[in-house]
Amino acid sequence: MTTFTNASAVLARLVLGVVLIAHGWDKFAMTGLEGISGYFASIGIPAAGAAAPLVAAFEIIAGILIILGLGTRIVGGLLALQMLVAALTAHVAYGIFAANGGWELVGVIGAAGLLLAAHGAGAWSVDSVLAARRTTTTETRTPAYA
Repeated sequence: MTTFTNASAVLARLVLGVVLIAHGWDKFAMTGLEGISGYFASIGIPAAGAAAPLVAAFEIIAGILIILGLGTRIVGGLLALQMLVAALTAHVAYGIFAANGGWELVGVIGAAGLLLAAHGAGAWSVDSVLAARRTTTTETRTPAYA
């Protein structure tokens, strides 16, 4: 991989992670869980009172993990799924543009999650460091039959 590829992966993870953390934090501190729970209930989300803090916490935790590049493929897949549910339940009826309540933001976030699930975090990530350690550890083990 080139330096440009690695740097762009880090930058993309950083931007996505910050956006997720901001949206999760908004649900806790600005809009508030009561407001989010009420909105979730109004659009038919089951167990809205439990779903709101779970969604908010997931967004914050996923943002941190994506920035670090830790568990990226799993987090990316879960993020894509969450954004698909958000698009279908809360945004599709309002068209594409986020300014009108549409699905464009959750679509872009979901697409980024899919990309991370498919390609991982890149070379400059905790995932990459852990993979290198596993490879080194596996290569230095003595086979049982030796």
